Amino acid sequence: MSIESRIVIIGAGHAGGALAAQLREYGHRGPLCVIGDEAHLPYQRPPLSKAVLKGAATIDSLSLKNAGYYQEHDIEVRTGQTVAAIDRDTRHVTLAGGEALPYDYLVLATGARPRQLAVPGAGLDNILALRGIEDAQRLKEALQPGRRLAIVGGGYIGLEVAASARALGLEVTVIEREARLLARVASAPLAEFFERLHQQQGVQIIRNACLSHFEGDTCVTAVHLEDGQRIDCDVALVGVGALPRDELARAAGLHCENGVVVDGDARTSDPAIFAIGDMSWRPLPVYGERMFRLESVPNATEQARQVACAIVGKPRPAAEVPWFWSDQYEVKLQIAGIPFDADRQVVRGDPAQGKFAVYHLRGERVVAVEAASSPLDFIAGKQFILSQAAVSLEKLADMSIKAKEAALVVA
Repeated sequence: MSIESRIVIIGAGHAGGALAAQLREYGHRGPLCVIGDEAHLPYQRPPLSKAVLKGAATIDSLSLKNAGYYQEHDIEVRTGQTVAAIDRDTRHVTLAGGEALPYDYLVLATGARPRQLAVPGAGLDNILALRGIEDAQRLKEALQPGRRLAIVGGGYIGLEVAASARALGLEVTVIEREARLLARVASAPLAEFFERLHQQQGVQIIRNACLSHFEGDTCVTAVHLEDGQRIDCDVALVGVGALPRDELARAAGLHCENGVVVDGDARTSDPAIFAIGDMSWRPLPVYGERMFRLESVPNATEQARQVACAIVGKPRPAAEVPWFWSDQYEVKLQIAGIPFDADRQVVRGDPAQGKFAVYHLRGERVVAVEAASSPLDFIAGKQFILSQAAVSLEKLADMSIKAKEAALVVA
């Protein structure tokens, strides 16, 4: 490890930007280059589906750091450039224009890309995805009051955009293939709560829906389902998940599964190459090193710290509980942990009141919590997961007892 090493970071998203700043904070003095294929400095993505669409945040306000910061800390940020190949033998990356950049350590932080739909008409104008700033700008221009928006996919992105679109005065229909919303990422009680919330706000929701094709000459005018339903629309958003951008890693021969496989330092199968953020398949120490791919800002910043520590020779940072959040209308959802092997649920509070939590347990131990407008449950859940303390299910469900007091005292 060396504070003078040459470092190249491929990817100028939250993970790449956070790592560059963390390295300098930890005393790294060597050449540091961040390469991004977008025309922007590293920025925050979560506001794209909420504050940016509603006009409550500007594009400039999303930047993690301003241009002056990178100049002051001698960080070279190359925007609008792509890497064509990695040469592990000579430790060079080759840019699309042919330039070769040497590295002592290479960090892959290329994120994920929206999953595409392979149905007729998917290439029509006004069928949009939401991943980056340009996507958000196109979507914002399309979300005009009185228009009809069809959202394919009832996951968090789709529902956040639905909430923003309703606030802007659009008619919204959410089309979900599964039997319920948030089928792969949330519990049934939480999904039912959000379905009621969106319906109360005027969103039409169609479940168990198989997409047949999009209709239109140049612009989309309708979505057709296999059961014959036709949903008229002026704009459509496709939000059916994301795939890791691991093409460079695979071409370079790195070990990949659902993303680039890394260890607890975010190091790949090549000791000189790390991978962080949405495109990494990483161990989760609080779940016995179980491997998982996380798409979240907290994951990006945690792995950035891991890499910075590994490169400058600092001890590995303490393991964190994975966590996520989603803002829809006035509800703030906070999720701690992942319900691996959960065999029971405890609902604390009343979903009808809009403030409650769903605790996921394996035996007497909490493995995850979904807290809707209930920050104290989120905090308690994180503590339970990290400590692996046994809890009383009866106390956890009893609103007269503070959630943190549900832990069982072992003599």
